Amino acid sequence: MVTKLPSSGAMPAGQEAGCDTSGLILVHRIFRWLYRELPLLIRDVKPGDTARAAIVGRYAHLDFFALHMHHETEDMALWDRLTARDPGCALHVDQMRAQHAEVAALLARIEPQLDPWVASADPELGEAFARDIETLRDTLSTHLGHEEELIMPVAGAVLSQQEWDWMEEHTRATLSKHRKELGKDIMALQAGLLIAAVPEDEREAWMRANIPAPIRLLYALLMKRQYERAMRELYPDRPIPAMV
Repeated sequence: MVTKLPSSGAMPAGQEAGCDTSGLILVHRIFRWLYRELPLLIRDVKPGDTARAAIVGRYAHLDFFALHMHHETEDMALWDRLTARDPGCALHVDQMRAQHAEVAALLARIEPQLDPWVASADPELGEAFARDIETLRDTLSTHLGHEEELIMPVAGAVLSQQEWDWMEEHTRATLSKHRKELGKDIMALQAGLLIAAVPEDEREAWMRANIPAPIRLLYALLMKRQYERAMRELYPDRPIPAMV
């Protein structure tokens, strides 16, 4: 029998422990899909086709930015609170911190390869780039599985819904702040990918439950077209690979 260590760390006034962490599963599906697809897209670029390399490169940059942002947000919101309120999870939190550092080191190796490959569409550079992204993909896949198994249950028990929701709010604010760098369609891409991460037969109900009516209307009128345009740009001659 495992003895639960005493908790420390005060809950913010007016908030209660217990939150729905299921949205993280969707985010993880997106990352698994992005880093599964990216090496394939890189290898599909024909030698010297710098126009196509620029298209794929733009989305590679977005993928890297999103992963940095996601891990930095978790670093700010989760680890100290979890160890304060459930000291028994400290070893798992240490594991998460170490895995985040490993992912950051891989990104530091990968990101400098982007611009030289885009500028040349050189197949040897592309192959080395794709192989390093596959190493990141495999490392990230292990990390995401551990996070789902070891961290999500604890977070669901000891964090308030407001604390959990802060991560989503911070993500939206960060993307909005960097729209000039990332592209005017960045919010549409975020929304479209989240919707694509929900099984098709559950999407309508999920959108009603999780997306405010004004945003659903905006998505239907504008953002959906922006997302679909981006997907056609990435996959001009074949169907978009399914995420779920």
